[in-house]
Amino acid sequence: MPAATCKTDLIAICDKEYAKLARLIAPLSDATATAPGAEGVSIKDTVAHRAHWITLYLGWVSDGRAGAEVQTPAPGYKWSELKAYNAQLRAAQAGLSWAEAQADLAAEHARLMAFLAAESDESLYTPHLMPWMNDWTLGRWAEASGASHYRSAAKFIRKTLRDQASAAAEAPSQETARTRRD
Repeated sequence: MPAATCKTDLIAICDKEYAKLARLIAPLSDATATAPGAEGVSIKDTVAHRAHWITLYLGWVSDGRAGAEVQTPAPGYKWSELKAYNAQLRAAQAGLSWAEAQADLAAEHARLMAFLAAESDESLYTPHLMPWMNDWTLGRWAEASGASHYRSAAKFIRKTLRDQASAAAEAPSQETARTRRD
């Protein structure tokens, strides 16, 4: 999917992808959302991660506008160290409940949308507006933190739900096989 190139499209795609993700996660139980999936990552972990990255993005913008040094992705980490950063983040968010993760995502999405609404096309799509931005614009960074992250979260969640359903379907078959051997 091509990246948005104007504020109107950016807001629309962020809202669209968030709505899809919100519908996907709304009916999930605590047990489903907190069950470890691939590489031990739960649906709750993924949702909390997405909320956190919006917080990071808005912090980069705020710090950059205040003239403070911006360290992306986070102080002490390079982009090549995201796996380690995300593992540290999961550990820090381990005590977060499923309801809290959902509320955090909703709140951060609202903050992102308020930020985007207050910005102009010029501020969102002027290259190199701040030193930390590399070749991406604020709008592209917002899309990566919002819509793109929502899309990848939904993909992960759908796969996790399929894996959980397969495991549940196999469990009775394995129990039947054990009973027959006994």
